[in-house]
Amino acid sequence: MIQHWKVSWHHDFAEEPVTLFSKIGEDGYETHKVQEYRDGRLLRTDGSAETADIGLSEAPVGCIEDVSAQPEFSASVITEGEFEAVWSAAGADQGLGTLPDLRGG
Repeated sequence: MIQHWKVSWHHDFAEEPVTLFSKIGEDGYETHKVQEYRDGRLLRTDGSAETADIGLSEAPVGCIEDVSAQPEFSASVITEGEFEAVWSAAGADQGLGTLPDLRGG
């Protein structure tokens, strides 16, 4: 089953993303990812254009309960539509976008 996740990363690192949005394939690997930074910057990748700043996980992501159990993360499942809205907001230009309001996510 394909899943869509929103993971908030609680940290004080200025150059690291604060929110990760992932589309997870049936094999447990990320197929698409969007990273949101404190300054509002959104980066996205589907694996075809990875950079030093963003790339897909090289290992299966595991289960969301395990991610949520780590104190530095808050993770939730979001809908496909919510993920697609974030993906679209990130845009292909890898710049500043307007993140949609995901209530309850």
